[in-house]
Amino acid sequence: MRVLVTGGAGFIGSHVVERLLAAGLEVAVLDNFSSGRRANVPDGVRILQADLRDREATQRLVRGFDPELVSHHAAQASVPLSMKDPRVDAEVNVIGGINLLDACGGPSSRTRHLVFASTATYGEVPDDQRADESAPLEPKSPYAISKLGFERLLGVYREQRGLTTTVLRYANVYGPRQAPHGESGVVAIFFDAALAARKLTIFARRQVGDGGCVRDYVYVDDVVRANLHALTDKVERDVLNVGSGVATTSQQLAERVLSLTGSHSPVEHGPVRPGDLERSVLDPTRFERAVGAPTSLDVGLRETARWYGAS
Repeated sequence: MRVLVTGGAGFIGSHVVERLLAAGLEVAVLDNFSSGRRANVPDGVRILQADLRDREATQRLVRGFDPELVSHHAAQASVPLSMKDPRVDAEVNVIGGINLLDACGGPSSRTRHLVFASTATYGEVPDDQRADESAPLEPKSPYAISKLGFERLLGVYREQRGLTTTVLRYANVYGPRQAPHGESGVVAIFFDAALAARKLTIFARRQVGDGGCVRDYVYVDDVVRANLHALTDKVERDVLNVGSGVATTSQQLAERVLSLTGSHSPVEHGPVRPGDLERSVLDPTRFERAVGAPTSLDVGLRETARWYGAS
């Protein structure tokens, strides 16, 4: 069975590629290598180099490979960048996504299922609550808006063109191979700073020094398991949260990273950043039923620290 992984040279996508290969599937990677690395792609995997915004190249390469399944991870994934330039965000995440859908949806296409790597599009989640898949959708940044917009487009393609889809709404993904830039996440940024004896900056939730934003951190292996389940078995519903359900402040995360690395890097408190949610925590009940228990933060951070050579 042929599987196309867009963004397959990136942090999450490359882990998905490895697991698909281990399952005995034929895999191709479509990536423009703006943030992904060739070193992340296992030997023998077919590489289709293109930017999804290039409609002609996308259609030619995707139709040439003719996948039966697609795991769509290619994206502009930076919230701060989306705040600075919403146009680029929409071009990549919406227009580029449409180009992919059209390449997969021709009359002679064998593509029968697409899994979309979305994000937590629920906006602010109140204290002591977790957002389940039926929670109101209130994205607060151009990045989250573009992800939700593409989710809606998938609904049109399901109804009008018969392409079945699964939307995976990711919490804050972390783990081995995540770079502290590009597809950046605070876990990678904190490990990088701690190991280089640089300061760790905690951006405020509401005011400077308050411990920072509250997030749900999900280990990359859990994300991979969700993707394999959605690609090969499909999920019971067409939307699935992928998170741990555990609320962690930036301050708590920084303390864990400093402890694991043995670093004495200073911690600095910064202002509120435009586009940052104060609190985002997902309800993993459906994930647990479909995929299994999520990895605890302590276990996931230890594995990540080992990859960084910190323990």
